[in-house]
Amino acid sequence: MKRIIETDDAPAAVGAYSQATSNGSLLFTAGQIPLTADGDPLDDESIAAQTEQALYNLDAVLDEAGATSADVLKVTVYLEDIDDFDEMNETYADYFDHEPPARSAVEVAALPKGVGVEIEAVASLE
Repeated sequence: MKRIIETDDAPAAVGAYSQATSNGSLLFTAGQIPLTADGDPLDDESIAAQTEQALYNLDAVLDEAGATSADVLKVTVYLEDIDDFDEMNETYADYFDHEPPARSAVEVAALPKGVGVEIEAVASLE
């Protein structure tokens, strides 16, 4: 059975999607962009600051589902500019500092709200 995950500690969905869904075993998060919980974009901030906010939002969604960063199996990072990879990776490495999950990082043409990074994850709830 599909369960919808929603929290006020992360920005509300900016479209027709849920912050996360779960089947009881796996949690699939929507892409988290650097918006504050109030919906203010951090599009003018450094990629490090944007990554930190996106990971903060991810953490809030994981927490609402009863998971932590240690439960994350796979992450996909979308960057507007792949040249920002090293800066993103430094912040990301601080968040996933022990047994990091599998990860893909790709450059995309554009991201919602003009931000530079979007991060989604798949986590185990078992």
